[in-house]
Amino acid sequence: MNIIASAVLLTVGHPAASSRFFTSHLGFREVLVADDVIHLSRDDAATDLVVRRRDRCDTQPHPGQQPAAHGEVMVSFTVTDLAAEHERLRREGARISMPLRQEPWGEWVLQLLDPNGVVIQIVEWVPPVGA
Repeated sequence: MNIIASAVLLTVGHPAASSRFFTSHLGFREVLVADDVIHLSRDDAATDLVVRRRDRCDTQPHPGQQPAAHGEVMVSFTVTDLAAEHERLRREGARISMPLRQEPWGEWVLQLLDPNGVVIQIVEWVPPVGA
């Protein structure tokens, strides 16, 4: 298998609201806008995002399929200089659901919440001293 690109599909109530969040705060751009779907991309190594409108059919699982639990999906991005990103996001008024903190294993993390309730985790790995 030769994977040449990747995307995460987010099924939401209001795709335009999610698109505005990702383009305003996280540097994505819209590369395709159709009736109920918006494809977002960046010029770096970030995975593309596709936000699609949830419809009535999405609420009923297919035979043999379990419905997804609310809040089960989290989009995670690894960045450099997370402290500066945290300040920028705070100034811009992004909805920060978990402020910047350091985990015991050395990773710095913060979480955002888009208007549709999608959790976005932004992390920076800082190796322990001596590693």
